[in-house]
Amino acid sequence: MRFLYLVLASLTIGTLVGHFLSPDFGNAYELMLYILIFLIGMDLGLNFNAKELRKVGGKALVLPFLTLTGSILGGLLASLILGIEPRWGLAIGAGCGWYSLTGPLIAQYSAVYGAVGFLGNLMREILTILFYPIAIGRIDPERAVVMGGATTMDTTLPIITKFGGREVALVAFVHGFILTAIVPFLVPLILSL
Repeated sequence: MRFLYLVLASLTIGTLVGHFLSPDFGNAYELMLYILIFLIGMDLGLNFNAKELRKVGGKALVLPFLTLTGSILGGLLASLILGIEPRWGLAIGAGCGWYSLTGPLIAQYSAVYGAVGFLGNLMREILTILFYPIAIGRIDPERAVVMGGATTMDTTLPIITKFGGREVALVAFVHGFILTAIVPFLVPLILSL
């Protein structure tokens, strides 16, 4: 539980520093993300052999499609509850947590729904960081990976690895990779309907 408080405190401090000091990092966040993915890839390569990869293969391939289905259905349900056009809810849900892509893609059609898509998918990532450690106490750590959507390949992977274990990390990485490959095509497809 102490780790969750540290994550929440770091997020709060980062938000305050960004708000009051407005540092210009340029594209440093992108470089850091590449370094993170590289280090995770090295760790996975050092700790897994081909037999273990085959063992988790089925789960790692089924979970992304379950995640995508649940996200899209959740977006549809939200649009019906809120009384908005279903394509907006479907597109936001199809973002699967990839806020930095979903927001701009939707903003090409509507600035308001682009902002909602950005914030909704950002919230998914933040909630995964905060609640994955709690969720795995109630459900299987591999199944809990669906919370993170496309972010399980990069930003939420350290949390999943720390609390779910190295076996779950491989499932999470493949899960996020597959969703990351699908989202850029699916969101525009939904919006063009």
